[in-house]
Amino acid sequence: MKTPKRIEPLVEDGLVDEVIRPLMSGKEAAVYVVRCGSELRCAKVYKEANKRGFRQAAEYQEGRKVRNSRDARAMAKGSKHGRKNQEENWQNAEVAALFRLANAGVRVPKPYDFLDGVLLMELVTDGEGDVAPRLNDVDLHPEDAREFHAFMIEEIVKMLCAGLVHGDLSEFNVLLGPEGPVIIDLPQAVDAAGNNHAFKMLERDVGNMAAYFGQFAPELKYSKYAKEMWALYEEGKLTPQSVLTGEFKDSEDEADVDAVMREIKAALADEARRQAALNAEDEPKDREPPPPWER
Repeated sequence: MKTPKRIEPLVEDGLVDEVIRPLMSGKEAAVYVVRCGSELRCAKVYKEANKRGFRQAAEYQEGRKVRNSRDARAMAKGSKHGRKNQEENWQNAEVAALFRLANAGVRVPKPYDFLDGVLLMELVTDGEGDVAPRLNDVDLHPEDAREFHAFMIEEIVKMLCAGLVHGDLSEFNVLLGPEGPVIIDLPQAVDAAGNNHAFKMLERDVGNMAAYFGQFAPELKYSKYAKEMWALYEEGKLTPQSVLTGEFKDSEDEADVDAVMREIKAALADEARRQAALNAEDEPKDREPPPPWER
């Protein structure tokens, strides 16, 4: 096929020999199967911001480092320079996450190069050499669902130990390779320690896995791995070898927000009544009513 314009620099630099075919086009990028020497790989071409369906929500951006203060100010103002830097920052996040997670032993596509908004990485295939399916495209036996769910929990733990939360994990961005699930699509990955929304996203990621695999093994829907692993993470005790149970009992000392709010409202009402009583005491007493002949 004709080489897409965005991939031409990779061909000129000898990183890609041939574009074989389009693989998929999603909300943030178009992916092509390319030949690099004797190997088939993926070329992920990021879409421009005005052509993307996925919004760079502020909660995903929190905690990400910017190269310098000038870039940070430009991004905050939304200038042309700022938007350009924001795009680069968003794209670089996936590249950095892929290298970081691959080094931590997480099963993600192996990254090779990143040039002019194009990420060159491993093409994940099934056991027969075809492109691996996404989890949402397969039906599972209960035993396989339990095995794959346990594997995904282990991978999420490894990610958290590496300091990252996927942030958008679901059956739509997990491929099923010959050796099990492979996690993809990481531009929205967040820093676990630097993002105040990290636990909420972790809980959502883990919940999505439980809901999907729970279709085939219903008991998985009731597991509480997110709270368990986060508690260990906060205590500095979480390791890739941590043995989790999927059970977690909330601390009895944990604040009951509704009860606290009720107490605050009751205290405010008591204070309002007290102030009203004090004001009533300070007001001058009404005169005695005049005798009938003066009325």
